[in-house]
Amino acid sequence: MPLESIRTLVKADLESTDSFIISCLASNIPMVKDIIEYILTCGGKRIRPLVLLLSAKALAHRGQKHIELAAVIELIHTATLLHDDVVDGSTLRRGHKTANNVWGNDASVLVGDFLYSRAFQIVVDVKHETVLDIFARATPFIAEGEILQLVNCNNPDTSEEFYFNIIERKTAKLFEIAAQLGAVLSSDCEEKIEAMRQFGLHLGLAFQLIDDAIDYSQSADITGKNVGQDISEGKTTLPLIHAMRKSKGADLKLLRDAIETGSSKRLADILGIIESTDAIKYTADTAKQHALQAKQALMYIAETPYRAALETLSDFAVERKY
Repeated sequence: MPLESIRTLVKADLESTDSFIISCLASNIPMVKDIIEYILTCGGKRIRPLVLLLSAKALAHRGQKHIELAAVIELIHTATLLHDDVVDGSTLRRGHKTANNVWGNDASVLVGDFLYSRAFQIVVDVKHETVLDIFARATPFIAEGEILQLVNCNNPDTSEEFYFNIIERKTAKLFEIAAQLGAVLSSDCEEKIEAMRQFGLHLGLAFQLIDDAIDYSQSADITGKNVGQDISEGKTTLPLIHAMRKSKGADLKLLRDAIETGSSKRLADILGIIESTDAIKYTADTAKQHALQAKQALMYIAETPYRAALETLSDFAVERKY
């Protein structure tokens, strides 16, 4: 069941989510309309809202609240991307110019703020105390992840433990609450809600690990972003951490200097070191461990096509090339 087949399973819900997003982002301000239209049409796998929709369906949700919350998850994710691209100085995402590259940093930050505020307006309108509590706790946790990554830039001494602390906050948390919220809407069973939360957490970790591996292993034509972008931004991700652990002498110095200076001038040499130390394999294997843990968490959920789709999503997270 490839990604398109998974989407087909909740096709109507995904279409409703997109329609809801468009309706709730209506604005009379031309620049807001232009940027939102641009980022919504630039594509995106919609994995996070898909997780919420599938988790709700796997627990036999009835009603429309899952549509609204799937929209919220996508709005928060899009807002973080707008802000991330400004912080990172990114010029390319999903094969398109970033919004900050087209409209400038100020506009991107402010439209990101607009998306955040709209997202919380929807959450309040849902009128579900547990849902509100989950969002209220999660959003500062996610922001802290971005801040941790920022203050840790250009640090070649980043430990694997610290790296996981960052990605759990900045990426995995949104996956975690997507799965958890789908369950909270659909069930009062704490065991099932916790199972879904664990699923989302490990899926999110696997997803980010593969993203970090792809940064050094695929071309911009495939990924839609510049190769070696992480090192040019001074980000010490797991492939680099492992490569430094396995390197010495001139190779180790090259990696450390590249991180400290945020330079990808010797990218070919850096990629050679990463390849020779099996850093991509190590990162991918670590991702597969988390994908397996995600699947194991679903043992507490009844077997349905929706649970099967969540399991397949775990496979997609680690098998994808983009």
